[in-house]
Amino acid sequence: MKIILNQDVVHLGEEGDVVEVKDGYARNYLLPTKTAVIYNKANAALFKSREAAIEKRKAEKRAASASLKERLDGVSLSIVVPAGESGKLFGSVTSAMVQSELQKLGFDIEKKKIEVATHAIKMTGTYTVVVHLYENDLSHIKLVVMSEAEKLAADKAKAEAEAKAKAEAKAAEEAAKAEAEAAAAEETAEAEAPAEESAEPAENN
Repeated sequence: MKIILNQDVVHLGEEGDVVEVKDGYARNYLLPTKTAVIYNKANAALFKSREAAIEKRKAEKRAASASLKERLDGVSLSIVVPAGESGKLFGSVTSAMVQSELQKLGFDIEKKKIEVATHAIKMTGTYTVVVHLYENDLSHIKLVVMSEAEKLAADKAKAEAEAKAKAEAKAAEEAAKAEAEAAAAEETAEAEAPAEESAEPAENN
């Protein structure tokens, strides 16, 4: 069936695009949800009259997509899943799990736009998740898949590193304070020395 999209549809097209889809897909989803309308002369003319407004929205979406891509490309996610000692996963990493982690970072992205190659993620390790943005824009996110044991070990190492850094910072602060006090004491001693020397001749007189 030939239709005109009323809004953007991932992997299908953008608002105003004329596309061919299976009849069942159109009748059961696209048309009832008003995501699309049947292609005919009247609807084609209607979309033609809205062409300028559609292009303006597309330009805004491109700008927003470019900004989002710039922020997303630097994101690294960590997900903890049940796994055996060898690192083999008992479950799977889903797009919903990635979506949840992204939401924690302030990114509100539709689940259907997140592509997780679950068939390829069978072991703990580092992977890449693809996020489909506007038009052909894609963002590649680093995904670290960890077992619960690995998470505990990582948390322990992080806590130890933070404690060490804190102790070093405190030691450096105390050393700087002691150095400042020593310098101040030395300045005070130097300032008092001439006064004592000038007082001696007066006593001799």
